[in-house]
Parts: sequence; structure tokens; C-alpha cells
Amino acid sequence: MKIIIVGGGQVGGYIANLLLENGNSVTIIENKERALQSLRKNGLPEKHILVGDGTDAMLLEKAGVRGCNALICATGMDETNLTAAMMAKFEYDVPKVVARVNNPKNAWLFNAGMGVDVKINQADIIGHMVADEMNYQSIMTLMRLSKGEYSIVRVHVDYHSSTVNKSIAQIKLPAQSLLIAVYEDDTLIIPHGETVIRAGQYILALADEAAMEELNQIFGASRQ
Repeated sequence: MKIIIVGGGQVGGYIANLLLENGNSVTIIENKERALQSLRKNGLPEKHILVGDGTDAMLLEKAGVRGCNALICATGMDETNLTAAMMAKFEYDVPKVVARVNNPKNAWLFNAGMGVDVKINQADIIGHMVADEMNYQSIMTLMRLSKGEYSIVRVHVDYHSSTVNKSIAQIKLPAQSLLIAVYEDDTLIIPHGETVIRAGQYILALADEAAMEELNQIFGASRQ
């Protein structure tokens, strides 16, 4: 995939390296000298860096915005992220636009009407992680989806869970949930009915708030 990242700070730089490691074509746009130095110091090849303003139409076109699969707005300024998002979606019809929310009070602006397909609200994610630690034994929120009440969560299978050594087909899962993957160490499994759950595994799931509570009870310590 061809991906453009507007903003080369810590967040943008990390995303760029991660995407490159996974075989994607990446161009990162940044104009702050300190961020540029950091990108180069961390080993990002010069050919992947464009110096300038990510809201400059000519620079976006030089980066290949007309043919890119996704554009990620990752600067530390919400105004810049929204401007870049609107340009990408409405001027260049980029299929997928992802935008970082810096100030939680601005989260309501990051919607389809402003060109944003997916918003990443760091404060919201961190807040839910803390709440999960307080409310649940076995669940951590990884991402809140921008539409609806669903989240992608990580579920830890407790060693005393009643589900240990049972197949997924034998486990009554909440209706408003979907198991995405099961992983342990470096092994990842796409689950199906015959997949057997082992103690200590992690499960990625899509769930709403009520389903999260049920998953916590199902995969957490068994309550006799």
C-alpha cells in the first residue's frame, strides 16, 4: 500500500517505521527541523521524507496523494490534521483518511463531514485503559471505533478460567462480540469453532460495553 503521513513527530515517525517494516510504501511530510533530525537519527531513509507543510497542495501532489491508498494526519495540531484530512478526502478522494485527535474537546470535529474516516483519540484510549484496569480483571481497550459503541479489546485468558481447554464452539459468547484473533508468544491464530482456548493466551475481540463485561467474566478467573 502507498501511504502518506502528515507529521513526522514521535507518533508519525513510529507509524512510518512500522508501516515500512510491513512492506508498505511510505512518504512522511514534516517541516520542523527538530522532528526531521529525529527521523533521520532513527534511521528513516531520506527518500521517504518530504520537507514542507502537509497542507500544501503542491507538496501533497509531489508525495503522490492522487494515487495513495491512505493518508494519516499525525501532527500535534488538530487544525493542521483537519485541514490535511479535508484536502485528502475532498480534493484528492483518498480512500482512507486517519486523523490524530490531540485535544479531546475537538474530538467531535473529527468526522466524515470533515474528511476523517478513522479518528485516533489518544486521551480517550488512555482513559478507557485506566477504566478497564479498575473495572475488569482481564480486558484492555486497544482502540475505540469512531462509529458506535464498539471497541477492539485484548482479553487475557486466566489460568483459572472455566474456558481453558475448551473449543470456541463450546463457549457461549455474548451476541455483541466477535473474536478476531488468538495469540500466544509469536503465534497468532485466526479463530474458528474448533480452536481450543489455552490458559495465558490473549484474544483480540470486537465488543460493545456490555459484551466486554461478559467477556471479562467468561475468560477471567472462574467464579464458582
